[in-house]
Amino acid sequence: MTGLNLPNLEAAVDCTTCPQHDTTLRAGRCAPGDACLIAHSGRQIERFLRRNPALAEACLADPFWERRAIAVRHAPAAAARRLIGDPDEVVRRAVAARLPGIELAPLMHDPDREVRITVAARLPPDRLHRMLADPDYMVRLQVARRLPHGALPRLVGDPEREVRKEVARRLPAFALGRLAADLDAEVRRVVATRLLPDAAAGLLADPDWLVRLAAARRAPLAALPSLAGDPEPEVRALVWARLHGIADGEEAS
Repeated sequence: MTGLNLPNLEAAVDCTTCPQHDTTLRAGRCAPGDACLIAHSGRQIERFLRRNPALAEACLADPFWERRAIAVRHAPAAAARRLIGDPDEVVRRAVAARLPGIELAPLMHDPDREVRITVAARLPPDRLHRMLADPDYMVRLQVARRLPHGALPRLVGDPEREVRKEVARRLPAFALGRLAADLDAEVRRVVATRLLPDAAAGLLADPDWLVRLAAARRAPLAALPSLAGDPEPEVRALVWARLHGIADGEEAS
């Protein structure tokens, strides 16, 4: 705000207290207030280690959690592996993002959901089945996005709608039968956009008009007269257009 003397939150620290005073500073590889290893500023630490990655490994034992987390990004993976059990969840998230996916098994049951989400995004797909029962739906959603198709039916009964919607987007059309009867209309809407034509006809009487609309786009023409008197104008209009050979979006002449 104009006129106020606000403190400079990223003020430069006393360089004489830095162990790199006679090395990086003299060599111009750091800049007080901008790229600094001993500042309590993640932005400055990141800039420093980006310029001086060889010093990152020495920071892995630093008492400041943010310095450790940033060092994980720049240190050799073999060294970063040592922090897989770090007491700070931000550091463990950095480790989960840094290590090869095949080494992330110890973090699959980490107490922090963000760590597990990162693991689910990077674990080899053939190992994701071990996270199918994760208590957090965001973790299971990430699993659903990457799980091999053959294992997807195991998530058809997931208690979370968003997980089932992702399964509905990924399952082959011929395998969507169980989800066509899902109790949640949002799931059925996704299913209706992907069902094979004959199967889509089974959703023309769905209580949700958006499901009926999506099903009407895919169902065989012979099944559409049943919707000629649908209470929803958009459904009736689509049925009329299809029965009269008018493509979606075109106007009748």
